[in-house]
Amino acid sequence: MIEPPSEPESNGVGQTAARPMRILLADDDQLVRAGIAGILSTVPEFEIAAEARDGTEALELTRRHGIDVALLDIQMPRLNGIRTLEQLRRERPDLPVAMLTTFSDEAYVSEAIGLGALGFFLKSDDPRHLIAGVRALAGGGAAFSPRVGRWLVRQEKSAQLGRSTKAQSAVGSLTPRQRDLLAGIGRGQSNAQIARALHLSEGTVKQYLSPLFAALGTENRVQAAIIAYQAGLTDSSDVP
Repeated sequence: MIEPPSEPESNGVGQTAARPMRILLADDDQLVRAGIAGILSTVPEFEIAAEARDGTEALELTRRHGIDVALLDIQMPRLNGIRTLEQLRRERPDLPVAMLTTFSDEAYVSEAIGLGALGFFLKSDDPRHLIAGVRALAGGGAAFSPRVGRWLVRQEKSAQLGRSTKAQSAVGSLTPRQRDLLAGIGRGQSNAQIARALHLSEGTVKQYLSPLFAALGTENRVQAAIIAYQAGLTDSSDVP
């Protein structure tokens, strides 16, 4: 479900190859923070610019450090990840935000999707999936690890988000170009990656997104990616 950029490019929020990607990591468990920070710190283009113990700290540090990507634990004291995401969407609507989750957080999944979370990662994820997912987010894509992807599909169905049946039937009426675009979203590709694959300009890809989302009855890339997964538009090799 995730695919790292094939070459250096802008991350869609102003960060380029000229400086490391500044990451905020928010989790109230110090051991979890240390583990994830250790994984991401092995990548030269990543910089753990700030670590927060709760949502209130996460908001303050995001404002202070010019964060490029935020990783938020769903359940934190004072201000949980959902409410933090909600505030970030108001303050930094273009900031890519992913949720750090466990399988016990299912009640929060549909709300996080609706609020615009672009990634979902298990705290026990394979380091390769976490690294590739953060790269995909920074490149303007949506990303979740394979186990989370399968879980999200199940949760999306059980949560009755009110759009799944309509969206699934809509996939059959998409144009070939729209299906190719949806497949790219399902693989976690950024607009720039999709543009290269389809031999289009990035501006044209952006213009195609709104009509595609409208046809599917979705509001964001994660919802579209889930539909791509359900419809079998992502190759099995995309989900190790």
